[in-house]
Amino acid sequence: MAENPTVPPRGMLIDGELVPASDGAVLPAENPTTEETAGELPDATPEDVDRAVKAARRAGPAWAATPWAERAKVLHAYAAVLEDNLEELARLDAIDGGLPLTSMRADVRGAAGEIRYFAGIAGETKGRTIPSGPDALTYTEFVPYPVVARIVPFNHPVKFIAAKVSAALAAGAPVVAKPGEQTSLSALRLAELVRDVFPAGVLNIVTGSGARAGHALSSHPDVPRVAFTGSVPTGARIMAAGAPTIKHHSLELGGKNPLIVFPDADPVRAARASVAAMNLARSMGQSCGSSSRVFVHRDVKEEFLAALVTRVGELRVGDPLDERTDMGPIAFRAHYEKVTGYIETGRKEGADLLFGGGRPTGLDKGFFVEPTVFADVSMDMTIAREEIFGPVMSILDWDDYETMIDEVNMLPFGLTGNVWTKDISLALRTARRIESGYISVNSAGKRPTGSPFGGFKSSGIGKESGLDELLSYGREQSVTVTLD
Repeated sequence: MAENPTVPPRGMLIDGELVPASDGAVLPAENPTTEETAGELPDATPEDVDRAVKAARRAGPAWAATPWAERAKVLHAYAAVLEDNLEELARLDAIDGGLPLTSMRADVRGAAGEIRYFAGIAGETKGRTIPSGPDALTYTEFVPYPVVARIVPFNHPVKFIAAKVSAALAAGAPVVAKPGEQTSLSALRLAELVRDVFPAGVLNIVTGSGARAGHALSSHPDVPRVAFTGSVPTGARIMAAGAPTIKHHSLELGGKNPLIVFPDADPVRAARASVAAMNLARSMGQSCGSSSRVFVHRDVKEEFLAALVTRVGELRVGDPLDERTDMGPIAFRAHYEKVTGYIETGRKEGADLLFGGGRPTGLDKGFFVEPTVFADVSMDMTIAREEIFGPVMSILDWDDYETMIDEVNMLPFGLTGNVWTKDISLALRTARRIESGYISVNSAGKRPTGSPFGGFKSSGIGKESGLDELLSYGREQSVTVTLD
């Protein structure tokens, strides 16, 4: 039986102070491994959110006026805090989110690296000149937004709350950030650790329910810029909340991502890569970029499926604090029930359950689900059409290229795609045909630092993780000077 470590109460970071919710309200933090309470988090009121927004507004002019190289120094200090406290932050995410400790260490390192990347390109927030004739000078300036709301989901808790504020901060915009309400313990510890790194009000971290704190932030009239990572339905609600004040939104949303295996591909390599691309051993498939629809050519189907079942059978499911664990539990109870409901639907609709589908042997408590593989899936089945956001892979076979491409593109999602073939011309032509924002060829979907990431169709608006994101946190102001 896994232990149930408990975490002391901590406050939100508002205007440089660590504070509870103004009405004293808290939400429990449930340990998904033990199903017991591991701590609590403040449930911010609209008034708390308003205080954070006002603090950011006050801090904004001085932060924007700070030379970019000085802002970069602050960001490097911020990254160092993460690196110096890696083990504690990773452990909090393992306790609160059920995410394997080894993977969460990588998440903290990744967050620090992303922060340092944006510190390094902060000087790209520059203007330009426009030819105006002999009697005028026209130039542009980059003007940071006066406040940015950054709302992130539950699946990579400290990585997202720490790293996804860095582009806005590098651009000179103060931030009010809100983590997923189901996994906020590491965000509250981060708030303590960075309290003195930034000037008061430059970085504010509020916690609480989406219905209360999240809505107050996404609808606040003094927040002109909202960046959100999460589900399509929540993204739509955030857009609607910001519509009355015409907010600038960027949205990195869900996916039902295809991985295509051609008959000339090595089926064993492709099968092992498909497991990696599902992020099973990192986040139990709880990732918007997971390749949950695998289109395998019938000529290599049997060998692919044999290698796939072998690989998922090697994954060790258990206590996320155990160094040997590959997969922990699903992050919270409601999501566990959703994932297991999809598995039951797959069975009822006639998909062939090749592996998993239940609770791992010996794990009688906790929100554990075996890695699950369905074969003989067709695009009229629910598990092929809806985002499950869990450890469930759907294998579809094909032999006609055009029909396969039609099925790949028939859903409203378009976040990632993955192509496996030895024919580079075929790979590049197929990449152009896939209606997704990020395509990988012959890999497990890893993205180099600085590569823009974002979806097509309902999977989002805008790009993250590169120069485009940095520049999205400001506006271009044009000035024309008439010369005497």
